[in-house]
Amino acid sequence: MTLPSYVLVTPARNEAQFIDLTLKSVVAQTVRPLKWVIVSDGSTDGTDDIVNKYAVEYPWIELLRMPERQERHFAGKVLAFNAGYARVKDVPYEAIASLDGDISFDEGYFEFLLGKLADDPALGLVGTPFRDSQNETYDYRFVSIEHVSGACQVFRRECFEEIGGYVPVKGGGIDHIAVITARMKGWKTRTFPEKACTHHRDMGTAQRGSVMARFKFGMQDYALGGHPLWEIFRTFYQMTNRPYVLGGMMVGCGYFWAMIRRAPRPVSDELIAFRRREQMQRLKKFLTGNRGHAKSQLAAPEGRA
Repeated sequence: MTLPSYVLVTPARNEAQFIDLTLKSVVAQTVRPLKWVIVSDGSTDGTDDIVNKYAVEYPWIELLRMPERQERHFAGKVLAFNAGYARVKDVPYEAIASLDGDISFDEGYFEFLLGKLADDPALGLVGTPFRDSQNETYDYRFVSIEHVSGACQVFRRECFEEIGGYVPVKGGGIDHIAVITARMKGWKTRTFPEKACTHHRDMGTAQRGSVMARFKFGMQDYALGGHPLWEIFRTFYQMTNRPYVLGGMMVGCGYFWAMIRRAPRPVSDELIAFRRREQMQRLKKFLTGNRGHAKSQLAAPEGRA
């Protein structure tokens, strides 16, 4: 089996604490990328120095420096990604991965994911679960495997180009928009739980505590067009997971606070309608006893970025 050739793009903003782990993981891969562009998004903590040490030894690693900026937001991450993306457009790759600068994984990680793309031409986007800092992984017996975490998203080139890349949304959800758009365009998206990466920073806590992160996830659910009925069930289901009761309440409060404020939605009406149809189909399965596919959608945050 011939594996697709691939490139990596990593937006990295002040990742000196963890990026060495990511660098070590990539250079140890059994199948290395044709090129890896690490975009230092105004880093001030020594991230650039760490990357440069590897770039000297491995010429397929390139450090690209973006200007410093005061505000940390996800639109900035997309702008950084796009700067790296522009540096690989002339490379004859068949797959492209957005890789965060705070994760690590085993040496066969990309060979495994590229093999999945090679096996199924209908797959447009693949990834794996991630472990958190407590070494916990979502139980994928009860998780929708169609969502792909933003920690590492591996796209078939045609799929990435067809969805138009990432949407620069300040409030987050950029990875989730990409996943939904890919399915809306007719591509299959899939998480493969046979492997996992380790995410070394707690999800959603770069600037806020975990409880406030839940409020933000609720606001994001509204911004990305989540159905109100789905969100009610999601709120109550979240109450059964840590932090008990409070976590679920914060998700619901975030969603309905955004609804009351009529917060802007940065996605198309077509995407909202598509997402709501998927949610209602999953909720129907949940309520009629076929719950395996729906539980994680109710229980877990739907994206990292």
